[in-house]
Parts: sequence; structure tokens; C-alpha cells
Amino acid sequence: MNQVSNNALLSFALDLASAVTQPNRFEQLVYAVRATINCDAVVLLANNNGVLTPLAQRGLSEDLMGRRFIIDEHPRLKAICSGHYPVRFPAESPLPDPYDGMVLGHDENLPVHSCMGVPLYLEGKLIGVVTLDSIMPGVFDNIDARALEIIGTMAAMTLNTAILMERLENQSLHAQNVLKVMGDQRIEMIGQSKAIQDLKQSINLVASSDFSILIEGETGVGKELVARALHEQSSRAEAPMVYVNCAAIPHHLIESELFGHVKGAFTGADRDRDGKFLLADGGTLLLDEIGELPLEVQGTLLRAIQNQEIQAVGKDQIRKVNVRIIAATNRHLETEVAENRFRADLFHRLSVFPMQVPALRDRQGDIALLAGFFAERFRRKLGLQQLILSASAIDMLEAYHWPGNVRELEHVISRAALFSRAESSKAESGKADNATGITVITSAHLTGLQIDNSAKEKIQKNELEPPRLEKHKPIDLRLETETYQRELIRKALENNDGNWTRAAQQLSMDRANLARLAKRLGIVVAKEVRI
Repeated sequence: MNQVSNNALLSFALDLASAVTQPNRFEQLVYAVRATINCDAVVLLANNNGVLTPLAQRGLSEDLMGRRFIIDEHPRLKAICSGHYPVRFPAESPLPDPYDGMVLGHDENLPVHSCMGVPLYLEGKLIGVVTLDSIMPGVFDNIDARALEIIGTMAAMTLNTAILMERLENQSLHAQNVLKVMGDQRIEMIGQSKAIQDLKQSINLVASSDFSILIEGETGVGKELVARALHEQSSRAEAPMVYVNCAAIPHHLIESELFGHVKGAFTGADRDRDGKFLLADGGTLLLDEIGELPLEVQGTLLRAIQNQEIQAVGKDQIRKVNVRIIAATNRHLETEVAENRFRADLFHRLSVFPMQVPALRDRQGDIALLAGFFAERFRRKLGLQQLILSASAIDMLEAYHWPGNVRELEHVISRAALFSRAESSKAESGKADNATGITVITSAHLTGLQIDNSAKEKIQKNELEPPRLEKHKPIDLRLETETYQRELIRKALENNDGNWTRAAQQLSMDRANLARLAKRLGIVVAKEVRI
């Protein structure tokens, strides 16, 4: 039975009290829930304008953290969010589970058999959800409803406090920055790597200023996304952001495109036309591919930026504008300056605050998240019930060097989704009675990826011999889990010479939480506390 005792609730409350002070506070909240209720997987999600965004999870494949769940498109999540009380779904529920096939250590085609959701409300507003899942049917049936309500209330208060603390630590211009419209795919940057976190901190630092920004990075890394984030977090967010692709404009029309022209100024100018500077007045002007701008136009652009004045082609009158400039390029402009292909004075005017967007190969741990993000997007577009990535597919994605960066990854996942849908449709047409509704992207669907032979052999071996449970061998999941936890704690203590404080830090836990877990597992807790 999966019941919650008073002692367990007390331990849960203590765990939550310490969770908000930890740097990994969202993970600590998930750990506290999992330590209180026995399950295979727990996910903590924040609600942002009808979109649930995972903040932390345990027990599911890592690409889950990149997925964004539109509540109205997922019947179980919609049912959880529709009321104020915990929802338990029967094992035979016909509603598709958003995590089907994603439980670690189990076959990708294995659906979740027990599902429970706890809505997190604060002052009448749904701020998030905790979901609990298990491959074993009926494991949540005997949990006292009142205990679940208490867990939900405490978790909601903790989540709210954790979000507030995260906002304060980020020192953003807008108080809503930490979870800023995460359902809006235009301005969200998916990733948890140090490289992307450093980039987000730079955006937070400079967004509120009117500094000119130079964004450099390889093709496909998301430079326009960074520019949009800068605009959306600035005081100009309500004004327009105007985009100019400097590489796509014919040389003889660039000045007209930027500054406008009057009727008759040149052949084909049959009417007055406002330029991009005037359209962006009061807002932001993004000059993309600035490195492609001809030298003869760079001087005119420099004067416009310096003086915030423009002169339409064919017009004597000068007009004042108030425009923030963000420039982007896949070239290294400092090298272009050294080789006399770009004006040094314009370079220094644009690069008041330079920003480098990291290549995907330098964003350790982000590939799976981005793959999950795109997989969920294409699941919606293709009308699939579930679209997941196999472990071998993720291994292959992480082994590739990604010369085309995030844009290339998006295209690879889109093709793979089509291939996997076609294969699933063919397979299910022959055995409709066994159809699970789970469409799996495998490494075979990832076309066009060239990886080294050693990585390819490792992936192929894993595909041939995937880690699965033996069908006829009974396994006590709780016992196996506790044995694994016991061994991890003992190794951490050995590595830190018996120092419980340092062992807790290595395990990303609060020392009090570690002591309680160790006591439950029968590990002797040292009385002294050594710092």
C-alpha cells in the first residue's frame, strides 16, 4: 500500500522548508514528493498562460525538460488543472498520458499504468502541477485524499516561494522574468547548460539599458531569439521591433530601406516610403547579418546611430528618431575590421555590449532538452497522441557535431517525426488491437547525421541489447531503489571522509534531508556536524 503517515507528512514539511534555500530548489521539491509517495516518476510543472513548463523531474527521460504542454491539448493535464483537488486516473483510463513511453528503464512502448496529479493553487490561482506516475497499476488508490490535499497546499506555497527567490536572485528588470511567458515559443530559450545560463544572465543585465548590442554566433544558433528576448525585457517592449536582413537587400536600395525615400527620388520610387529606422522609432531595430553591409553604406549608418537622425533618400529634411540598435552577425567582426572589410568606428559603436551565442556543440546537456521541445511541437503539428525519442536516438543526437546548430536540430527532428509516424502507422495497421498510440523516434529515423564509428557502434550495441526488465523475474522496485540509494550515500561518505555536510553537497541535497534518508535506509548518521 502506498499510504502517507503523519510522520511522512512531517518529514515532507521539513524537506520543503529546507528546499527553498537550496540552489536546486525545484529539484529538492520533487525529491521531497518522491520521498513521501512511492512512484516511478514525479514532475513539477509551472503554469504560464495555459502552458505547463517542467521545472524539475525524476524518473523520466531527460528530453521531458524541454517539452511544453498546452493544457487544453492533453486530456489528463486538463482534468488535473480543472479542479482544486488531486486527481487519480484508473489504470484502464482511455485518456492518453503525456508521459507514456518515457519512464526510465522501461520499454519505450510501455504506457504509464498509474497516474495522479496534484494541482497547486495559491490564492485561487493555479500556479503549477505535480504529477506522479508508475508503471504498476493501482499504486495510488489507497492514499488518503486529505493527505494529498495537505501535500498540494504545502507544495504550492513552497513553489511560490521558490519562484520568488529565483526572481530575486536573477535580478531581472521584470519581476516575471524567471517564468516569462514560457509558452511563447518566440522568446523562450530552452537550455540548462552553463553556456546558456551565462547568456541569459547577460540578457538580464543589459536588456533594460539602451546600449547598442552586437550579437555574434554561428549560423543557426538563435541570434534572433536573443535579440527578441532583449527587446521583450526592455522598456521598449510595447513598441515595435523591426527586423532588417542586411544580406537580402540589393546594395543600391539599402539606404532607401533603412532611411526611406520620397516619390521620384530614383527610378521606381512611385510614392513616399518610410524606412526601417522610422518604423522602429521608440522601439528596437535589429540589423541582422550586419557583416554583409557594404562599406559605402556603413558611414551613413554610423551617423544615423550616433546622432539618432535620418534623412530619407531624395529629401533635404533631417528627422530625429529614438531607436535602439541590435546588430547580429555570423562573422567575427573584429577580424573583418582588421582586414578592412568593416569600419572600425561602426564596429565600436555597435559593440557597446557584445554577446556571443554559444554553438550547440558547446551547450552540454541541452541537446536532449531541445530535441524534446521540437518533438512536442511536431507531435502537435502531426496530430500524434505521443511522440518520444528512444535512448539510442538521444545518444546519436549528442554524438553529432551540429554544424547547423539549433536550426539543423529542428529540421532533423521534423524529418524523424515524419519517418517515425509513417513506420508506426504501417505497424499499427497490421495489429490495431495492440496499438499504444506511442510513436517512437529511433536512431534509424535520424537521417543525415555523420558520427564517428566508435560512437555509432556503441549506439548500435545499445539498440540490440537495450536495458529491459526480465519478463518472468519478479523485482521489488522499492528494495532495488533503496539499495541503490544506500550505495550512493555510502560512496559519497567515503569520498568525503565521512563528512555528512560535504556528502550532502555532492548529492545535491540538504544535510538534514540526507540524514533523514540515511536513517530510513539504516545507515548510521554521525552525531557531529563537521563543516
